[in-house]
Amino acid sequence: MNQSVTDLRQDYTLAGLQETDLDSNPFKQFEIWFKEALDSELLEPNAMTLATATPDGKPSARIVLLKGFDERGFVFYTNYESLKGKQLIVNPQAALVFFWDRLERQIRIEGKVTKVSPQESDAYFQSRPKGSQIGAWTSNQSQVIFSREVLEKKHKELESYYAETDILPRPEHWGGFRLSPETIEFWQGRPSRLHDRLVYLLQADGSWLITRLAP
Repeated sequence: MNQSVTDLRQDYTLAGLQETDLDSNPFKQFEIWFKEALDSELLEPNAMTLATATPDGKPSARIVLLKGFDERGFVFYTNYESLKGKQLIVNPQAALVFFWDRLERQIRIEGKVTKVSPQESDAYFQSRPKGSQIGAWTSNQSQVIFSREVLEKKHKELESYYAETDILPRPEHWGGFRLSPETIEFWQGRPSRLHDRLVYLLQADGSWLITRLAP
Protein backbone atom coordinates (compact mmCIF):
# COMPACT_ATOMS: atom_id res chain seq x y z
CA MET A 1 0.00 0.00 0.00
CA ASN A 2 2.73 2.49 0.94
CA GLN A 3 4.53 1.81 -2.35
CA SER A 4 1.36 2.40 -4.36
CA VAL A 5 0.78 5.70 -2.55
CA THR A 6 4.28 6.93 -3.36
CA ASP A 7 3.72 6.06 -7.01
CA LEU A 8 0.63 8.27 -7.32
CA ARG A 9 1.46 11.22 -9.56
CA GLN A 10 -0.45 13.68 -11.69
CA ASP A 11 1.28 16.07 -14.06
CA TYR A 12 -0.64 19.31 -14.52
CA THR A 13 -0.69 20.54 -18.09
CA LEU A 14 -3.90 22.53 -18.67
CA ALA A 15 -2.69 26.09 -18.27
CA GLY A 16 -0.24 28.54 -16.78
CA LEU A 17 -0.80 31.69 -14.74
CA GLN A 18 0.99 34.96 -15.44
CA GLU A 19 0.77 38.26 -13.58
CA THR A 20 -0.84 39.76 -16.67
CA ASP A 21 -3.64 37.19 -16.41
CA LEU A 22 -4.81 38.52 -13.06
CA ASP A 23 -7.32 41.24 -12.26
CA SER A 24 -5.85 43.83 -9.89
CA ASN A 25 -8.75 43.14 -7.52
CA PRO A 26 -8.50 39.67 -5.87
CA PHE A 27 -12.26 39.45 -5.34
CA LYS A 28 -12.89 39.98 -9.05
CA GLN A 29 -10.22 37.39 -9.82
CA PHE A 30 -11.90 34.96 -7.43
CA GLU A 31 -15.22 35.61 -9.15
CA ILE A 32 -13.66 34.82 -12.55
CA TRP A 33 -12.19 31.53 -11.32
CA PHE A 34 -15.31 30.60 -9.36
CA LYS A 35 -17.47 31.06 -12.46
CA GLU A 36 -15.11 28.83 -14.42
CA ALA A 37 -15.40 26.23 -11.65
CA LEU A 38 -19.20 26.46 -11.88
CA ASP A 39 -19.04 26.07 -15.65
CA SER A 40 -16.86 22.96 -15.21
CA GLU A 41 -19.79 21.25 -13.46
CA LEU A 42 -17.80 20.24 -10.41
CA LEU A 43 -19.88 18.46 -7.77
CA GLU A 44 -19.64 21.27 -5.21
CA PRO A 45 -17.37 24.08 -6.39
CA ASN A 46 -18.19 26.04 -3.23
CA ALA A 47 -16.77 23.29 -0.98
CA MET A 48 -13.72 24.58 0.88
CA THR A 49 -11.44 23.46 3.66
CA LEU A 50 -11.77 25.67 6.73
CA ALA A 51 -8.80 25.59 9.11
CA THR A 52 -9.15 26.97 12.62
CA ALA A 53 -7.04 26.77 15.77
CA THR A 54 -7.25 27.01 19.52
CA PRO A 55 -5.63 30.03 21.23
CA ASP A 56 -2.51 27.91 21.89
CA GLY A 57 -2.26 26.90 18.23
CA LYS A 58 -3.78 23.41 18.07
CA PRO A 59 -5.20 23.20 14.52
CA SER A 60 -8.43 21.70 13.23
CA ALA A 61 -9.77 21.50 9.67
CA ARG A 62 -12.95 20.40 7.90
CA ILE A 63 -14.93 20.99 4.71
CA VAL A 64 -17.62 23.70 4.75
CA LEU A 65 -19.58 25.43 1.99
CA LEU A 66 -19.05 28.98 0.80
CA LYS A 67 -22.39 30.79 0.87
CA GLY A 68 -21.45 34.27 -0.26
CA PHE A 69 -18.56 36.57 -1.08
CA ASP A 70 -17.94 40.22 -1.86
CA GLU A 71 -15.23 42.73 -1.06
CA ARG A 72 -15.97 42.37 2.65
CA GLY A 73 -14.95 38.70 2.57
CA PHE A 74 -16.09 35.09 2.31
CA VAL A 75 -19.16 33.87 4.23
CA PHE A 76 -20.06 30.46 5.62
CA TYR A 77 -22.60 29.30 8.21
CA THR A 78 -22.38 26.93 11.15
CA ASN A 79 -23.40 26.18 14.71
CA TYR A 80 -21.62 28.73 16.90
CA GLU A 81 -21.32 26.08 19.62
CA SER A 82 -19.56 23.57 17.32
CA LEU A 83 -15.81 23.01 17.57
CA LYS A 84 -15.09 25.39 14.70
CA GLY A 85 -17.55 27.96 16.03
CA LYS A 86 -15.97 27.98 19.49
CA GLN A 87 -12.46 28.16 18.06
CA LEU A 88 -13.34 31.05 15.78
CA ILE A 89 -14.89 33.00 18.64
CA VAL A 90 -11.82 32.71 20.88
CA ASN A 91 -9.25 32.82 18.06
CA PRO A 92 -10.76 34.72 15.11
CA GLN A 93 -8.08 33.83 12.57
CA ALA A 94 -8.70 31.21 9.90
CA ALA A 95 -7.70 29.87 6.50
CA LEU A 96 -9.74 28.61 3.55
CA VAL A 97 -8.63 26.33 0.71
CA PHE A 98 -10.47 25.58 -2.53
CA PHE A 99 -9.16 22.76 -4.73
CA TRP A 100 -10.68 22.30 -8.19
CA ASP A 101 -8.94 19.27 -9.64
CA ARG A 102 -10.70 19.43 -12.98
CA LEU A 103 -9.16 22.87 -13.54
CA GLU A 104 -5.86 22.02 -11.81
CA ARG A 105 -6.38 25.02 -9.53
CA GLN A 106 -6.20 25.88 -5.87
CA ILE A 107 -7.04 29.06 -3.96
CA ARG A 108 -5.75 29.74 -0.45
CA ILE A 109 -7.25 32.52 1.69
CA GLU A 110 -6.12 33.69 5.13
CA GLY A 111 -7.52 36.41 7.35
CA LYS A 112 -9.60 37.58 10.27
CA VAL A 113 -13.06 36.22 11.02
CA THR A 114 -16.12 38.00 12.41
CA LYS A 115 -19.76 37.01 12.81
CA VAL A 116 -22.12 38.32 10.15
CA SER A 117 -25.05 40.42 11.36
CA PRO A 118 -28.08 38.66 12.90
CA GLN A 119 -30.17 40.04 10.05
CA GLU A 120 -27.86 38.46 7.46
CA SER A 121 -27.93 35.13 9.32
CA ASP A 122 -31.74 35.30 9.57
CA ALA A 123 -32.11 35.95 5.85
CA TYR A 124 -29.87 33.06 4.87
CA PHE A 125 -31.35 30.63 7.40
CA GLN A 126 -34.87 31.30 6.17
CA SER A 127 -33.78 30.79 2.55
CA ARG A 128 -32.67 27.23 3.32
CA PRO A 129 -34.89 24.20 2.64
CA LYS A 130 -37.16 23.39 5.56
CA GLY A 131 -35.32 20.13 6.16
CA SER A 132 -32.04 22.00 6.59
CA GLN A 133 -33.70 24.44 8.98
CA ILE A 134 -34.96 21.54 11.09
CA GLY A 135 -31.52 19.96 10.93
CA ALA A 136 -29.96 23.06 12.47
CA TRP A 137 -32.39 22.80 15.40
CA THR A 138 -31.82 19.04 15.69
CA SER A 139 -28.06 18.81 15.91
CA ASN A 140 -25.94 20.03 18.82
CA GLN A 141 -23.00 19.97 16.46
CA SER A 142 -19.74 18.44 17.73
CA GLN A 143 -21.37 17.26 20.98
CA VAL A 144 -21.25 13.59 21.98
CA ILE A 145 -24.53 11.71 21.43
CA PHE A 146 -25.45 8.23 22.64
CA SER A 147 -26.60 6.91 19.25
CA ARG A 148 -27.94 7.93 15.86
CA GLU A 149 -31.40 6.94 17.08
CA VAL A 150 -31.25 9.84 19.57
CA LEU A 151 -30.65 12.24 16.68
CA GLU A 152 -33.39 10.75 14.51
CA LYS A 153 -35.91 10.79 17.38
CA LYS A 154 -35.28 14.48 18.02
CA HIS A 155 -35.54 15.19 14.29
CA LYS A 156 -38.94 13.49 14.05
CA GLU A 157 -40.18 15.40 17.09
CA LEU A 158 -39.15 18.70 15.52
CA GLU A 159 -40.71 17.75 12.16
CA SER A 160 -43.97 17.14 13.98
CA TYR A 161 -43.70 20.33 16.05
CA TYR A 162 -43.06 22.48 12.97
CA ALA A 163 -45.38 20.55 10.63
CA GLU A 164 -47.56 23.60 10.00
CA THR A 165 -44.66 26.05 9.83
CA ASP A 166 -42.91 26.72 6.52
CA ILE A 167 -40.20 29.08 7.80
CA LEU A 168 -38.60 28.32 11.15
CA PRO A 169 -36.98 30.88 13.44
CA ARG A 170 -33.19 30.82 13.40
CA PRO A 171 -31.60 29.20 16.47
CA GLU A 172 -29.53 31.71 18.44
CA HIS A 173 -26.61 29.28 18.34
CA TRP A 174 -26.55 29.16 14.53
CA GLY A 175 -25.31 31.81 12.11
CA GLY A 176 -22.66 33.07 9.77
CA PHE A 177 -19.00 33.98 9.85
CA ARG A 178 -17.17 36.23 7.39
CA LEU A 179 -13.47 35.78 6.70
CA SER A 180 -11.95 39.10 5.65
CA PRO A 181 -8.78 38.17 3.75
CA GLU A 182 -5.31 39.51 4.29
CA THR A 183 -3.77 37.14 1.73
CA ILE A 184 -5.30 35.34 -1.25
CA GLU A 185 -3.18 32.95 -3.29
CA PHE A 186 -4.11 31.67 -6.75
CA TRP A 187 -2.36 28.41 -7.67
CA GLN A 188 -2.29 26.88 -11.13
CA GLY A 189 -0.79 23.44 -11.60
CA ARG A 190 2.14 23.15 -14.03
CA PRO A 191 4.29 20.26 -15.32
CA SER A 192 7.17 18.89 -13.22
CA ARG A 193 5.71 20.46 -10.05
CA LEU A 194 6.82 23.94 -11.24
CA HIS A 195 3.40 25.34 -10.38
CA ASP A 196 2.39 29.00 -10.67
CA ARG A 197 1.62 30.70 -7.33
CA LEU A 198 0.50 34.31 -7.36
CA VAL A 199 -0.53 35.88 -4.09
CA TYR A 200 -2.34 39.11 -3.22
CA LEU A 201 -1.14 40.77 0.00
CA LEU A 202 -3.34 43.39 1.67
CA GLN A 203 -1.46 46.65 2.27
CA ALA A 204 -1.97 49.18 5.06
CA ASP A 205 -3.73 51.59 2.69
CA GLY A 206 -6.23 48.93 1.58
CA SER A 207 -4.55 48.22 -1.76
CA TRP A 208 -3.29 44.79 -2.83
CA LEU A 209 0.29 43.86 -3.75
CA ILE A 210 0.67 40.89 -6.12
CA THR A 211 3.78 38.75 -5.72
CA ARG A 212 4.94 35.41 -7.14
CA LEU A 213 5.99 32.55 -4.85
CA ALA A 214 8.25 29.64 -5.67
CA PRO A 215 6.26 26.40 -6.02
